[in-house]
Amino acid sequence: MIPATFVFERLAALIHQLVREDAARHGLLPVHLQVLSYLAQANRYSDLPIAVADYLGITRGTVSQTLSVLERRGLIVREADSRHGKRIHLVLTTAGEAILAASWPRRVDQALRAAGNDPEVFAEDLRRVLAALQRLNRYRVFGQCRQCAHFIDTGDGYRCGLTGETLSCAQTIRVCREWSAPEPDEPSFSPGGGP
Repeated sequence: MIPATFVFERLAALIHQLVREDAARHGLLPVHLQVLSYLAQANRYSDLPIAVADYLGITRGTVSQTLSVLERRGLIVREADSRHGKRIHLVLTTAGEAILAASWPRRVDQALRAAGNDPEVFAEDLRRVLAALQRLNRYRVFGQCRQCAHFIDTGDGYRCGLTGETLSCAQTIRVCREWSAPEPDEPSFSPGGGP
């Protein structure tokens, strides 16, 4: 085995432990914290109950129960989509955001910065490993909107080539469940750069 495999295993175990500890501190289960963390990075195509199930690889029943708990605790709200009939978006409340502010992702970010490596280069390396594992196991791939084959920089704004809808700049740096890998000869982001 490649030595990095053991490092990944230890990182996964440590992160799982951090999630459990953070969740317990707030009287939540780990899945509750995972849903909050996902929603904090999901765009408007991905802040849906079905996307939560796909992203976390859990059943719709578990998602339904989890969302009910988070809503009762005032950590999320459900908002109707004005353009798409019955579609419901899940939005973090200020209380939900506060739980994440001191949660495990912040500590991992601090550790990455303290390691002295370029976090962006490291993140790109990890994205390639993640994408390869997702393909091998036939999991749905979620990715950053701006790095999608459907992302269009019109020069004066952004648009989703799949839906034709205009995208705000904030939406383009979020995770999307409709993400598709660009063809190898296509740029993966706009010439203006950004995340």
